[in-house]
Amino acid sequence: QVQVVESGGGLVQAGGSLRLSCAASGRTFSSVAMGWFRQAPGKEREFVAAISWSGGRTYYADAVKGRFTISRDNAKNTVYLQMNSLKPEDTAVYYCAAKWGSYGLPRTRNEYDYWGQGTQVTVSS
Repeated sequence: QVQVVESGGGLVQAGGSLRLSCAASGRTFSSVAMGWFRQAPGKEREFVAAISWSGGRTYYADAVKGRFTISRDNAKNTVYLQMNSLKPEDTAVYYCAAKWGSYGLPRTRNEYDYWGQGTQVTVSS
C-alpha cells in the first residue's frame, strides 16, 4: 500500500524559514517523481515545486523561485521542501504528491497518482 506523509509545517514569522518533509513508502522510491503543491483558503490547489526521480532536475513556480528548494534523499525515501524568506502569502496547506514511473517533472495535479494529507504552514506578518 502506497503512503505519502508530510511533516514539518507550523507557524513562522515573515522572513523566517521552515523545512517540510515527505516520506513515501509502498513502492520503489527511486523511480518516482515528487512534487509539492499548496492550497490557501478559498483558492485552488497550486503547483509549488517538482523534482525528478534522480534529483537531478527541479522545477519551481515563479512565486517561490529563489526562496524555496526541493531536494530528495532516495536512501531515506524522503523529499524535502526548504522554504526561506517566507511571506504571509505563502500561508497554505502544503501537499506532497508522488508520480511513480515518471522520468519527467510533473507540474499539474492530474499527473500525480498519490497525495499526502497536507501540512499547515502559517506565516505571520
